[in-house]
Parts: sequence; C-alpha cells; structure tokens
Amino acid sequence: MSSAALNFFNVTKNLTYAILGTGALGGFYGAKLQQAGLEVHFLVRSDYESVRRNGLFVESVDGDFRLNRVNAYCDVRNMPACDVAIVALKTTQNHLLPDILLPILKENSTVLVLQNGLGIEEEVAAIIDRYKVSGHKIGETKIIGGLCFLCSNKVGDGHIRHLAYGKINLGEHKNNSQHGGIADEMQIIANDFESAGIPIELSSDLLLARWKKLVWNIPYNGLSVVLDATTEELMTNPNSLELVKELMHEVLRGAKSVECDIPLEFIETMLEHTRNMHPYRTSMKIDYDEKRPLELTAIFSNALQAAFSRGVNLPKIRCLYQQLQFLDLRNRTNAVK
Repeated sequence: MSSAALNFFNVTKNLTYAILGTGALGGFYGAKLQQAGLEVHFLVRSDYESVRRNGLFVESVDGDFRLNRVNAYCDVRNMPACDVAIVALKTTQNHLLPDILLPILKENSTVLVLQNGLGIEEEVAAIIDRYKVSGHKIGETKIIGGLCFLCSNKVGDGHIRHLAYGKINLGEHKNNSQHGGIADEMQIIANDFESAGIPIELSSDLLLARWKKLVWNIPYNGLSVVLDATTEELMTNPNSLELVKELMHEVLRGAKSVECDIPLEFIETMLEHTRNMHPYRTSMKIDYDEKRPLELTAIFSNALQAAFSRGVNLPKIRCLYQQLQFLDLRNRTNAVK
C-alpha cells in the first residue's frame, strides 16, 4: 500500500463521508452508508428542515428503511472536514463547487465524483489546483470518478424511491486521461460501499467507463425529453427503439475516436438492462418537467467536441443535442415569466 494510501487510511479506522447533494443519488448512497454504520454528513438544501427533523426515508426494492437522525447541514461551513467528499450534484450546479467542496477537504482527502458525462474530474481537479495555488494546503487530494447505474427518484422531502440497480463503477482520475490502475484508496472506499450493500466494479480506465455510461445516458436521457417518454415507451415503440440503437452506435464511434473501444455486444447489454427496468422517468426528464437546467454540456457537448477534435462527426447525437438546447432554453424562459 502506498504511503499516501496509508496516510489516508490512518486518518481514522473508519472513513468519514460528506455528501454534497442529498438528492435521488446522493441521498440514496449516503443513507446506505450510514445504515451500514459509517459516519456520513449530508449537505441538504430545499428540504433541510424536514431532513433535520425527520431524517431520511428510502423506499427500496431491496427493502425500505428509515434513518431517524442524520447529520444534516444547510451551510457547508458548519460541516466537518471529511476523508471522502462525494460530489452528487447535477453538473449544472458545479459552479457551486469552489464554495461547497473546498471547505470540507482535509489533509489527503479523496473526492469521489458521482456525476454523468465527460470532463467532470478535470473540472474538479482544476478547482482544487486553483485552491492550492492560492496558498491553501490540502495535501494530495485524489480524485475518483464514479459511474452510477441506478434507478432512483426523490419523490418528497427526505423521501427517496429506489426502483432498480445501484452498482457503481469506480476509476481513478489521472491527467491526460491516462489509465489510473486500481488505487489503494479506491479499494478502501469500495470496501465501505460493498459493506453497505452497494455493488462496486473497479476500473483501471476511467475514460472508457465514462464513454460506456454515455451509451445509456445519451439516448435515454435525451429521447425521454424530446419524445416525452419513459424508458418503457422508448423500448416498446419500434421507431424509438431503432433510434435508441442508432444513437448507441454513434456513441461507440465517438468512443473509438478517442481510443476507447467498446465492444458491439455492450449495446445489447444496455438494451437488456433497460428492458428489465420498471417504467422509468429519467433524471433529465425530471429536470425538464421541473424546469431545471439540463445537463447538456457534460453529457452531450463534451462528447461531441471530443469526437469532433478527432475528425469524427456524430450527426444523430448532434441533432438530439440541438433539439434539447431549444427545449431547455424555451422551458426555462417560460419558467421565469
């Protein structure tokens, strides 16, 4: 085990976790970690008073449970510095990270980024680097990316409904998209998650893992908004299903352009997983229905730009992205009238 990992592990025998974004994803995973006996601190916004008084309730296919008391905060300045900071915000809120992430980092903390899309870890690394340049000493902050295969919705104050799945694919961020290997810190965190009943897969190639997640995110998130459809509707209509497959093939082309080879059979794997889901309203469709900004940069624009920089055009994905841009702008413009 490396000296950095030993320092990380010896800070405390039991790692402490901070959840930045107590929504459908962060609330679910944070609650599972606390249920397993780990110390977890939750940054809560809109339903802070309810969570502070009543805790969190997780309605789950794996068994419902309630946490009557949680460490809930509406102000990050009141949170303790933690060994692991879990970023579970939507990427549209990443402009908040300098204010809410940096105060909870301690010497040799690890940042676990549970967000969709490309270029996320680079954004977090740039924030941390600027913080160090300004004279703050936070040691060797390791950044780990997490790709969550989770069907979960927040359906009320402090109430999360878990419908299916839950596995997380973890990979270490390295500069210039180098392979990160399986870091000791990543294994320690994986052990904590697995003790909480959360399946973990460790990846030595984070960029490849992120492109594989886009095979699902681009067609289903995008089409659910444009076609006003659940995953079941997209799968049962032959026209939309064909479009799903065509978009998936384009994601594979984009991935190959940046030397991330995804086997063709992975498409059928994603289709089969989706067939087995309960009818699911995607996170992007929920954001659209609630008139919140859509995660278009991280999921669509960054992928299109990465492929285009290698001379590869992805016309169906670009068309879907342009439609989403129109709908997103009109939706949010109408929301403020």
